[in-house]
Amino acid sequence: MTQSHEHVDHLAVSIADQTLSLMNDQGRIIASYPVSTALNGAGEQDGSGCTPRGEHYIRAMVGQGLPENTVFRARRPTGEIYRPELALAHPDRDWILSRILWLCGLEPGKNRGPGVDSFRRFIYIHGTPDTEPMGVPRSHGCIRMRNRDVVALYDRVYPGLRVVIL
Repeated sequence: MTQSHEHVDHLAVSIADQTLSLMNDQGRIIASYPVSTALNGAGEQDGSGCTPRGEHYIRAMVGQGLPENTVFRARRPTGEIYRPELALAHPDRDWILSRILWLCGLEPGKNRGPGVDSFRRFIYIHGTPDTEPMGVPRSHGCIRMRNRDVVALYDRVYPGLRVVIL
């Protein structure tokens, strides 16, 4: 992970490279993180389990000030902190941890509107257990990150920031 404290113009997510990059206004990478996008590949349809492509923005941010590994269900902290014992007790949970950046599509008919709406599909950038691999498509549609990375990212972004998923 590379890091600088320049102004972030937008985020660029590469499904092919399994990376999320902070971009400046000259299109230069300020910082880059490994991610895990959808096991089912790229796609916009409701129920597809795919990661939607195109222009998005951060519509909502959840988790400010909460401890790393905080567990969320329906965007609310459960009061739990993720640990291996909790994972064993709930083997089928899709763990959403630490922070949530809830994305909204900007392209009507592609990632916004009936049947393809990223916001209504609950597409997030979020933390995942450190046991989950990065750089490998494994999610249910969201963009998963290491907890320490999503916490660092959260502190550098803001509602309304553009997110381009390619």
